[in-house]
Amino acid sequence: MSDEKTTHFGYQQVPIDEKAKRVREVFDSVATRYDLMNDLMSMGIHRLWKRHAIELSGVRRGHKVLDLASGTGDLASRFAGIVGPDGVVVMTDINAAMLGEGRERMLDQGRVGNVQYSLVNAEKIPFESDTFDCVTIGFGLRNVTDKQAALDEMFRILKPGGRALILEFSHPVSKSLSRVYDLYSFSVLPALGRIVTKDPGSYRYLAESIRMHPDQETLRSMMETSGFERCEYFNHTGGIVAIHRGYKL
Repeated sequence: MSDEKTTHFGYQQVPIDEKAKRVREVFDSVATRYDLMNDLMSMGIHRLWKRHAIELSGVRRGHKVLDLASGTGDLASRFAGIVGPDGVVVMTDINAAMLGEGRERMLDQGRVGNVQYSLVNAEKIPFESDTFDCVTIGFGLRNVTDKQAALDEMFRILKPGGRALILEFSHPVSKSLSRVYDLYSFSVLPALGRIVTKDPGSYRYLAESIRMHPDQETLRSMMETSGFERCEYFNHTGGIVAIHRGYKL
């Protein structure tokens, strides 16, 4: 019997060192249509989820913000406007194609001067400890192989008094909503993926990865294990999405 360590990629078990490569391939495939798919999948509601995450972040002028798994930069763009010329936003992703799309979008919006870009694996953040006022990760933690390691790193790079925000798909709070959500996720999403991106498999992975992600209470406990205090979460759309917040005190 093989003793090779494995982890989940959706519902599949794959070697641990293979997951990051597979995740990169998924987002390479969908990068150019990522924003359109977000609007279609959520019927635009993702903008409200992100707005609330911004409000919970406590970011102010002059702050230094690390945005992990930035994608095309929805959160990073808003933070750049808040921190102003005296602050800085570091926009990161493990996927070069996604980071490239995000950089082009930021330039189109005129976000220059206070935005930096870096290819970053959230499990091994290449910045000094006690550097950032806020760290965020929007819809990216479920793709990380070692989530506890990523949370440990998020805690490490925060300044004392800083806070972490995790915006992620989560677990519906009612069984009836869960049944409807399952039907939507495994029927509608792959169909949308087939039409818009020509890649239904990537959106089937999306649905599966959400089901494998820790529920709200488990993720809060994991944050506490990493050292975060005053951990709490805010459910949106019946728990389909949750925002977790924790402080480094």
